[in-house]
Amino acid sequence: MTALNDEVRVIDAGRPPARFARGWHCLGLADPFKDGEPHEIEAFGTKLVVFQGQDDGELHVLNAYCPHMGGNLAHGTVKGDAVACPFHDWRWSGDGRCAGIPYARRVPPRARTRAWTALERNRQLFVWHDPEGNPPPVGVTLPEIEGIHGPDAGEWSDWTWKTARVDGSNCREIVDNVVDMAHFFYVHYAFPTYFKNVFEGHVATQYMESAPRGDMDLGNLSSPLRSDASYHGPSYMIDYVFTEVAPGVEMEMVLINSHYPVGADSFVLQYGAIVKKLPGMTDEAAAEAARSLIGGLETGFEQDIEIWRNKTRIDNPLLTEEDGPVYQLRRWYEQFYVDAADVEDAMTRRFEFEIDTRRANQAWRAEVDGNLARRAAETEAGAP
Repeated sequence: MTALNDEVRVIDAGRPPARFARGWHCLGLADPFKDGEPHEIEAFGTKLVVFQGQDDGELHVLNAYCPHMGGNLAHGTVKGDAVACPFHDWRWSGDGRCAGIPYARRVPPRARTRAWTALERNRQLFVWHDPEGNPPPVGVTLPEIEGIHGPDAGEWSDWTWKTARVDGSNCREIVDNVVDMAHFFYVHYAFPTYFKNVFEGHVATQYMESAPRGDMDLGNLSSPLRSDASYHGPSYMIDYVFTEVAPGVEMEMVLINSHYPVGADSFVLQYGAIVKKLPGMTDEAAAEAARSLIGGLETGFEQDIEIWRNKTRIDNPLLTEEDGPVYQLRRWYEQFYVDAADVEDAMTRRFEFEIDTRRANQAWRAEVDGNLARRAAETEAGAP
């Protein structure tokens, strides 16, 4: 008799990594951190404090807990270019050095806390995380979005931004979506008519063209889309999206899909959008277009989150060729979880894969046509 394990696929759930990914992580839009108050961020298995120096105007990120007696600096106050602990008023400058202790004769020579390398780009705040403590290597950069920094920046809307905490799931779940062509039909209600992946260095790109499902109410996401989406490092995706809003009139949008880890099985998902103004479009109309776009994306992400929260981790997925290069993507992703000296050529060398979507779309269109025909029959049967 054949053993049961020879007849069925046994899931290898594995375990989440014991460390957090090396790379730039977006903490959110920069402006909300510039209100003169310290802000608490739970990330990387600890808590951070973000504050803007009153004199230098820079955003600084430190470990949140004061090395003196453990007070939470995020509950303190900003004094000059330092954040003051609410417990004993020890003051910590943006470089991590103790800037003063009002009641003490001298500052202990070892009075330092961790200062995180911070970067403002695209009107967002980033921190660099590296388990080995190394600075960002040359060439590992975050692109500037021309709609934010270029000469045509005034032609774009402001950011519309959303944040959601996801508990019970590891960051890898969201990154897997880069290659997951089929889930766009079942979760996001679109026909992926073209789907290609390119991985090279620290960048993983998804090229997709899609059409909406006619049997679903998609609101403002009811037009065909062209999307060029790239992860720059482990957690920050820039997605350039184009859609025809009228014959011969194309709207250009930039979407951000980013996350940072809270713990091994939780992360904060953040996503935002800006929209390029069409000729004659007012600022408010462009802002409303961005809000409408985010509303549709929010629905899709809510569906993703529900799946992530209820699925199991799986290290040995059983795949068809239409499922895309899941294992190759995970090999690319692994480079951010090993020491820099252990990054292998297989993790970073160029890899391309295009999925033949014809068979899938043939089956999906038959399903949608059947749904529409059934609804029409039900409507006709119920008509007076």
